[in-house]
Amino acid sequence: MRLFSVLLLAATLAAQVPYSRLRDAAKEPGSWLTYNGTYFSQHYSALDQVNRANVSKLGLQWVFQARSLEKFETTPLVADGVMYLTEPPNNVIAVDPATGRPFWMYEHTLPEVTYPCCGKVNRGVAILGNSIYHATHDAKVVALDARTGRKQWETTVANYQEGYALTHAPLAVKDKIIIGPAGGELGIRGFVLALDARTGKEVWRFKVIPEPGEKGNDSWGGDSWKHGGGSIWLTGSYDPELNLTYWGTGNPGPDWNPAVRPGDNLYTDCVVALDADTGELKWHFQFTPHDEWDWDAVQVPVLADLEWAGKPRKVMLWGNRNGFFYVLDRATGEFLLGKPFVKQTWARGLDAQGRPEKIPGMGPSRQGTKVWPGVQGGTNWYAPSFSPLTKLFYLTAWEDYHGTYFTWDQEYEPGKWYVGGGVKAPVPPTRREPIVTRGTEDGYATIRALDPRTGERVWEYPMADMSESGLLTTAGGVLFSGSREGWFFALDAASGKLLWRIYLGGQVIASPITYLVNGKQQISIAAGSSLFTFAVLE
Repeated sequence: MRLFSVLLLAATLAAQVPYSRLRDAAKEPGSWLTYNGTYFSQHYSALDQVNRANVSKLGLQWVFQARSLEKFETTPLVADGVMYLTEPPNNVIAVDPATGRPFWMYEHTLPEVTYPCCGKVNRGVAILGNSIYHATHDAKVVALDARTGRKQWETTVANYQEGYALTHAPLAVKDKIIIGPAGGELGIRGFVLALDARTGKEVWRFKVIPEPGEKGNDSWGGDSWKHGGGSIWLTGSYDPELNLTYWGTGNPGPDWNPAVRPGDNLYTDCVVALDADTGELKWHFQFTPHDEWDWDAVQVPVLADLEWAGKPRKVMLWGNRNGFFYVLDRATGEFLLGKPFVKQTWARGLDAQGRPEKIPGMGPSRQGTKVWPGVQGGTNWYAPSFSPLTKLFYLTAWEDYHGTYFTWDQEYEPGKWYVGGGVKAPVPPTRREPIVTRGTEDGYATIRALDPRTGERVWEYPMADMSESGLLTTAGGVLFSGSREGWFFALDAASGKLLWRIYLGGQVIASPITYLVNGKQQISIAAGSSLFTFAVLE
């Protein structure tokens, strides 16, 4: 561990974020207190200084340059005049949100070899009290003093040499820090884990892959559960009234040789609703039983209160990697609605319980099977948004995107990829050209606005290339997003009309945030290897 700090008065960095502030974060739009903005994970802000009328006057305020060339996927937190962000592989940095000047940096020293699936990425941190919580590639959770960056405790939650890695921002709930491991392509067995925020000691653990004698194990043929996957690589959500925390789970393993794991393979490709105090499973919903295509259900569980069939209802909105949009009752897990939001060719539809009616012969094969959507899915981990202002659900989609799926035999070996096949999925090359209004024959990215009460598309904004950017909507009626070409842009959240854009020169693989600095609204986004911050120029 290496730490540097700037000499400051302690009061300058006296962050105090008790659970009550996290619970009521929607009432504090000047801050950004959790990875997803609030426990409801709507990626919506009640700030309206930047709006449809003046968003075209946005100008650059400052830039923070990361020291790594790994994918920069950070979504910062902002609390009490300090921004906390991560840079890959495992550095945590506190900066001045007015200038980008660093206050302190914590650098976690990794072993010479770790086994992350898809790059040495880290997506963010959690804050609770005066501590920052960080998860690492060697499967540790670290608590830092928010004022100084000094380590308070460190807990190992799994053996990284078996393929386990932690890549997402933890979720702080009450007095607990909740986390789960990546590594589904390396034969791990996923879990959701809660640690005591003060001591780092384990409080509870939910096993995504149940063992013999546990409910759900009979959905795995033979001993296939031993390397069943079910990773966790995106931060979950929480409903304080129900005291339920919701987590999306990853694909079963091996990915593309489903014959060796007969059954539904619970609790992979699910959303699991867990009692936040005990970790007890209250309900689950499986989007893709016996997944044959690597369609992790690690998308953000977006919580909203809507009128449904004439009555108020607590719902969960979910754009799934498998190409279907879902609405669930988040108190019970009841399936309310499901509809494709992109082209898909693997299912005839969903039955009355939301179970897919698979089309025979669409699984991986020795000669290759062409299926829509491709392995990246109709969407993926990039954050969607729900606006209480427009009552619309927004997501980044990959349209007309297919893959050819192959299967072969493979034995499990610790620390090595265990996928049992491969995918040929054409993706257009990155273009350095303005955004256009049509795609390509190999697929294209688009932002889609859906009416969550019907699943119908209200508008879309197609792009020239693919996108892995998350979304942000605001009370100013604006939607912010980015693209792989390097554009950062603003749309009218009601119509999808382009209002403003700027070329940042590096792909956006993160989510925008907004907050107040000295009473002025700012917007920050990671692109390339830098964090860019904007405000309306006077």
